[in-house]
Amino acid sequence: MIEKVLQPKNLYRAYHQVVRNKGASGVDGMKVSELKSYIDGNRKAVLTSILNRMYVPRAIRGVEIPKSNGKTRLLGVPTVVDRWLQQAVNQQLAIRFELDFEAESYGFRPRKNLHQAVTQSLKNINDGYQDIVDIDLKGFFDEVQHYKLLQLIYNKVKCPTTLWLIRKWLRAPIQINGKLHKRRKGMPQGSPLSPLLSNILLDELDKYLKEKGLKFVRYADDFSIYAKSKADAKKIGNEVYLFLKNKLDLPINRAKSGIRRPNNFELLGHGFVPTYKKGEKGKYQLVVKKESWENLKRKLKAVTKKTMPYSFEFRLHKLKEVWMGWVNNYRLASIHHKLKQLDEWLRNRLRYCIWHDWKKLERKRKNLIRLGVKQGQAYAWSRTRMGGWGVAQSPILGTTITLSRLKKKGYESMMDYYLKFKPEIQ
Repeated sequence: MIEKVLQPKNLYRAYHQVVRNKGASGVDGMKVSELKSYIDGNRKAVLTSILNRMYVPRAIRGVEIPKSNGKTRLLGVPTVVDRWLQQAVNQQLAIRFELDFEAESYGFRPRKNLHQAVTQSLKNINDGYQDIVDIDLKGFFDEVQHYKLLQLIYNKVKCPTTLWLIRKWLRAPIQINGKLHKRRKGMPQGSPLSPLLSNILLDELDKYLKEKGLKFVRYADDFSIYAKSKADAKKIGNEVYLFLKNKLDLPINRAKSGIRRPNNFELLGHGFVPTYKKGEKGKYQLVVKKESWENLKRKLKAVTKKTMPYSFEFRLHKLKEVWMGWVNNYRLASIHHKLKQLDEWLRNRLRYCIWHDWKKLERKRKNLIRLGVKQGQAYAWSRTRMGGWGVAQSPILGTTITLSRLKKKGYESMMDYYLKFKPEIQ
């Protein structure tokens, strides 16, 4: 297999994928933009060192990123060169494994996505499978046993050099705050290989569940199993716990695992609530969990902070970067009403920014007159003692800095964007 990995066409595809993904520099400081010149000058030496098993991967740069619960997640950032080579291996490994993965696995796979996962989960629930085994794997990416993973790869890929190279990457030390730490288990989140390796290992779980004829949904290490009674769910939960412990050597987080009913179950940021439509008793619909709404509002608030030195156009650009991905992520859920309210609040935040940018009293007066306010009223409002947020919500700005005027400046509401792609499930 190593010959296919190192074929010029495969390496060329891998290079373009790394460039598309962008990403930060590793421990050597090399940027993605510098990769081409490095390959041009060192490609032969790198490939020869791999074939002779002399290649030594650089350490992984550990980066802690904040999670929504206030904790942090450790990401591992390989060097750009290692990312290029890992991507090349990933492309060939995927050819060997992808077709054998189960249909219920939705994470990091071609033509599979989060929306399919939550749609299947909702279908299971509405088909009467409303006792849910919700299992949280304890630090999955930190707990993966290398020998288990390498054995599974070896079963399909009888190439010693490819296995040697993957093992080298798995064992590469991680640099945290300038200090190197050895790694004897786990795989870093952040490398091109990690998603596929996680699917290779957890496909064993998928096949176990499939053999038992169970309804389940898995997205990377997030998985749930659906049963028709609490007794069945308990039995399934115990069997799966033993399988994970004895066969895959993976611990579960008992505090976060349990048997759920739809109204206290969450999947990939989505919740499930009863629908009160006529003729749909006992059915559920998708909603967005409270924390996800709060996270979005907090990010929007940060971008519309009046003291941020942004031009209006740049502020709109930053806002769209925040909300577009969020709306795409949750477009299957019932978000219409709350999204409309959030749009109204956001427009007032923008009016507040504009009012603050006008600064001087005379400038406020002249701008209000330009927007059609009578001179006396403009003078009074320009000298009002009302706070800026109060003015932003008042009719004086609502009737002058109108929605149509905001749109002419490049504003697009979240609701308008959502309605363009409104799914049939609504």
